[in-house]
This record gives sequence, C-alpha cells and structure tokens, in this order.
Amino acid sequence: MNAQTYDILIKDTSYIKSDMQVVKHATIAIKEGRLSFLVDGTNLLATQELDGSSLLWMPGLVDGHLHTSQQLLRGRLLDERPVIWKRINVPFESTLTEQESSLSASLAALEMMKAGTTGFVDVGGRFALSFAQVYEQSGLRGRLSYMANDNPNAPASLRVTAMDAVGRMLDLHTQLTGRVKGYASVTALTAASENMIKQMITAAQENGIPFETHMNEYASEVFEFVERYQMRPFEYLENEGLLAGPFVAAHCIFLSEREKEIIQHRGVMVAHCPFSNCGKGVPDTPNLLARGVAVGFGTDGSAHGGLDLFKEIRLFRGVMNAVKGVGSADYAVMDAATLLKMATSNAAGMLNHTGLGTLVEGAPADLIALNMDQVHMWPTHNMVNTVVESASGSDVVHSIIDGRLVMKDRVVLTLDEEKIRHEAKQWAVAHGLV
Repeated sequence: MNAQTYDILIKDTSYIKSDMQVVKHATIAIKEGRLSFLVDGTNLLATQELDGSSLLWMPGLVDGHLHTSQQLLRGRLLDERPVIWKRINVPFESTLTEQESSLSASLAALEMMKAGTTGFVDVGGRFALSFAQVYEQSGLRGRLSYMANDNPNAPASLRVTAMDAVGRMLDLHTQLTGRVKGYASVTALTAASENMIKQMITAAQENGIPFETHMNEYASEVFEFVERYQMRPFEYLENEGLLAGPFVAAHCIFLSEREKEIIQHRGVMVAHCPFSNCGKGVPDTPNLLARGVAVGFGTDGSAHGGLDLFKEIRLFRGVMNAVKGVGSADYAVMDAATLLKMATSNAAGMLNHTGLGTLVEGAPADLIALNMDQVHMWPTHNMVNTVVESASGSDVVHSIIDGRLVMKDRVVLTLDEEKIRHEAKQWAVAHGLV
C-alpha cells in the first residue's frame, strides 16, 4: 500500500473534541490547511512531524475584542477613574505614528501567538493597513477596521466624516482578502453622530461586511444614549433596522431584558472582556447563554491586563461564581466546558469564517498544543478542568494556523522577535519608560 502524505503529522497525542471530551493516543494529520483524525498512524509520511506525547491539542483561542493601538499603553490604565477611553486611550492613540502603529501590531502579534490566540477582532485604528501587513506576516487570522468617529470633542487626527469613513471601510474590505479581512466599525455609538452610525452600518449591511463596536460598557454611557435618543442602545439599533447583518458587540455589561431579547433575535455576537470589565460591572452571561447567544471573550487590548485569554477564562469563572453562582447556590454556574467553548467556537464565529473553533474532520487547521507534563498540570483527573483551572498562555508550545506551523517549541517562526523587542526597547527609552 502506498504511503499517505500529509503536511503535518502528530502521533500519539491527545486532543479536545467539539463536545469537550478528550481523545487520547490519537493521530492528527493536516493537509492543505484541513484536519484529519486517523485511527491507524502507520504508513504515513509528512513534511513536518511533531512529537505528540505529553501534549493536549485544542482549538486556537479567539480574541473577540482587541485594541492593537493600545499595545504601547501597558500599565497606564489600572486604577484610573472612568471613563478611561475618553480621557486616556483615545488621546494616546491620536498621537501614534504609522511606524509606532506597526510596532504595536508586531508586539500584539507576538503576545497573542505565545498565549495561544490564533484569531482576533480588532476594534479599529488609524493605520489599519499597517496592522494588516504585520498580522498577515505573522500568520494570524484577524479582522480589522479603521477607527471612525465624528465627535467634535475627539482629537482632530481621529475625526473623520461619515462619507470618508464609509469609503475607507469599503476600501479596506476590498484590499484585505487573505487571513486578515476588513470589518466595519465606529469607535462607540456615543462617539459618533446619528448620520455616521446609520451610514456605516447601512453600507456594511449592503456589502455583506460584519459590523463591530463597543456596546453598553458603562452605565453612564447608556444613560447618555437614552438622553440623546430616548431609547437604550440596542433598542435604537433595532428600531432603525441596523441589526440585520452580522454584528459583534463588545462588553455588553448593562443590558435590559428587552435588549437581551433583541440580541437573541438578531443573532448579535457578544464579546465579554473580564479583566477590563471587572471595574465597571458584571454581565448577565448565564442568561445570554441560556438564550442561545454566542458569547465569547476578548482581552480589550494589552493595556487592560495583557492578551492571555486563559487568564480571562479563569478570572471570569471566579467572577461568575461569586456574583451569579453564590446567590442561587449554583456551584457550576459557568462550567469548564462552557468557558472553553466561549473562548474557541463561540468567539470563532466573530471571524465570519466557516468551521473555525472546533477540532473535527475537515475543519480548518487552527489549533494549539499545551504541554501537560508540568507540575501545575499533571497528574490530572480531568484535562478540560485542568486547562481552565491551571493553564496559562505560557503553557502553549506549538501553534498551527490555516495548516501552517507558526510557533514551534514557543519560538514564533513568522516574526523576528529579537528585532521587535529591540524596537520596543528603543521606543520605551525614547519615552522615558526605561
């Protein structure tokens, strides 16, 4: 019998299935960017072969809400009074040059890849094409948009007319056709005029482009929106027919029952950002999940505690237990399987790419390997529980995206880490941080 040939072969390994059960002593094969699971691992050839022993493979994590432009703002936001994005984030981003934006994207790509993230949705920046160039080189899957707002109080470098914002969004959608694609976005509904909101979302719907933005993040912003439009944010969007297309809503902490119904009815995808959100409020996630809403995780960018989604998962479990579980004596109000699905298959839907987020036959080969042979990971009675309780981004040893090995033994193969670290140090010295 002729040998079967694959691009990547992983023998005698373990992986997490879509039902969150673990298969052991498996053979995983990858060919032309797709997964195969072989019962018989003999008589096989591969361009690359990885030792699968002591490894647990799982779908790559997806960051549903990222601020690439804030990578150089790390350590600046903790303990600051609200509203942080108005006082600190936006003014900082308004000063970034294109070169600094490229450096920010390089640092974000490295951090994500080393933490097991294989896909992300970025909320927008001035230099989206520079971001895209870096992210394409890295091998990550991403969705990018330009920052768009026409608020007269915003820095001049970030303001744009509705017409120009629509033009840039359509150009980005046309230009980005690889793993990194263009999305539509406004900075926030309270930072854009009614004209811009309507023009941007309508153009996105007409061109089949998903829309994403911050929603119901601060109670004060919800009140401000009600004062302006006499409706809550999701009620307004529904009333104006602006929720007909794919819509990714970041945060969603302060939701009325009517807004939850709208989210459910319209198939809105929600990205919670646990570390960032803790200082603002606690979302009613169990209710959203019970309604069938696709709820995933986001980091809100490195300035809000880094890009390690494993950390966000564990923090969220604790918050949910304390706030939602204790009152109802529900000891598993947010169980381990649900949490991992939120970080993988749920969040993967935000990338608008079929088949991502699960390890099944024929699915796109986006997967990561955790080293389970460590004192904090082994021995274990339940691998899925241990991943939620004990794993961190530093436990990820390999990363494969679109069938391509992009990190091996924690060495990123697609980017020059030392060069990026050197440039970041130069920037820090120039800004008095070293």
